[in-house]
Amino acid sequence: MDTAYAPQPRGSRVPMGLRAPFSGHAWRGYLYLFLSVPLAVLMFAYAITVISLGAGLLVTFLGIPVLAGGLAGTRALGGLERARARALLGQEVAEPEPVRAAKPGLLAWVGAVLKSGASWRHLLYSFLHFPWALFAFIFATTFWAVGWGLLAYPLWRWTFPDYLGQPGIQIMGDGYGHGLYLDTPLETGLTSAVGLLIVMAGPWVIHGLTQVDRVMVHGLLGPSSLASRVSELESDRGVVVDTAAADLRRIERDLHDGAQARLVALAMDLGLAKEKLAEDPEAAAKMVDEAHGEVKIALQELRDLARGIHPAILTDRGLGPALSALAARCTVPVTVSVELDRRPAAAIEGIAYFTVSELLQNVSRHARATSATVDVWHTADRIMLLVRDDGRGGANTEVGSGLAGLAERLHAVDGLLVLDSPNGGPTSITAELPWRG
Repeated sequence: MDTAYAPQPRGSRVPMGLRAPFSGHAWRGYLYLFLSVPLAVLMFAYAITVISLGAGLLVTFLGIPVLAGGLAGTRALGGLERARARALLGQEVAEPEPVRAAKPGLLAWVGAVLKSGASWRHLLYSFLHFPWALFAFIFATTFWAVGWGLLAYPLWRWTFPDYLGQPGIQIMGDGYGHGLYLDTPLETGLTSAVGLLIVMAGPWVIHGLTQVDRVMVHGLLGPSSLASRVSELESDRGVVVDTAAADLRRIERDLHDGAQARLVALAMDLGLAKEKLAEDPEAAAKMVDEAHGEVKIALQELRDLARGIHPAILTDRGLGPALSALAARCTVPVTVSVELDRRPAAAIEGIAYFTVSELLQNVSRHARATSATVDVWHTADRIMLLVRDDGRGGANTEVGSGLAGLAERLHAVDGLLVLDSPNGGPTSITAELPWRG
């Protein structure tokens, strides 16, 4: 986040407006504008040379490699500009997408450089930044120099009568010695006051000028929006894969420790009952009866496991009835309100169901609430979920928490999780998912 001029520190008796001209941020911004001039001249001259040389050599086989090498050079200079923006402006700009050749070799690399949009954006930056850097530096220097000069006018006004033969700064004149001069104490004081205002405005003028540089560096020297989106999707894919692997491990653990272990014990009990059937029918009948109870428990565990994978009621009847059934199993009274005119995509419906399921589990385990509500509605191209409880609050999305994992899973499908949980409660958690119906 850009913090041009931070709030006034506690205990400071100097107003922020008076401190700003002497702040490190203001002078770093001016230093950035100052250094922009030689670097912009260098990049502009380099870009002109590269284009001219490459275009001139196009009649030979050397033109294209020379142009590709020149574009690679602009990428290196762009790295210097990103580093300068990071050091002086505090702006973090990621490196653009690298040049990826389809196969090894010089020709493949040349083709990849020429096809790279980032390479041409760096060249465009070299052309556009040159005139802007000159204007920004000249304007900032003139603006601030005039301000400091007028502010210090009472100190150097004596130079006019001693060396120029006039009583002060001339505002207007007719060329015959008649004119308006700033020479009285009142006029001198007003001139100094105007200078003070200009000096105080200087840091904000510099900040405004460097904002243009920020936009240019971010837009032309950083990764393209498409590349950023691809990188984000790759990261989201990793989250989805990790989540799916964790779910498979959970299902495997539940089967191994639950239904599978119970069925193994059931098989052993039935084997013992079979052996006792001839010699002790009553004991065998009792063991069969116990095995029948184990079968019921195993079936219930399998139903619960299947419900955890994908509940049948969600497939058959939709999100409203499925959430009502989910709320009925919660240890806290839950009111459910679902306002959907149609069903979203099956995948989104499943994510919405399991999102509410996990949030209600948190309510049951951690919130110490006496009641909760679940609201679901459709707006534009999004499905909104709101889960409230009157518990103790204090929930957070810190790394490693269940809510942090849930937020990552929602982000992987272009979703969003917003938490409002002050200490003492109540807690409101809003989940937003794409509709994709």
